[in-house]
Amino acid sequence: MKKFINKITHTAKSTVTRVKTAAANSMSAVLAFNRRAVCGNAGEGYIDTAVKVLIAVVLGALVLAGLYAILNDTVMPTVTQKITEMFSYNG
Repeated sequence: MKKFINKITHTAKSTVTRVKTAAANSMSAVLAFNRRAVCGNAGEGYIDTAVKVLIAVVLGALVLAGLYAILNDTVMPTVTQKITEMFSYNG
């Protein structure tokens, strides 16, 4: 009977130790991740972000100018002609 009680006690203590170790490892991993996230010095600065935004704005303006040129020279005269024909019906 004493062996049985000792075995149960040992199993309970080892289970508690495993749970504590797993919790400590999990907490350690979370803290390490937070430390890396907060103190991340990967080189992403204000200048890099400003250059990215500037490139995006310039490319957007070029695309908009291209679409405007295509619509004014090619599409708008055809649309204007079709609308004029549609409303000048002498039936």
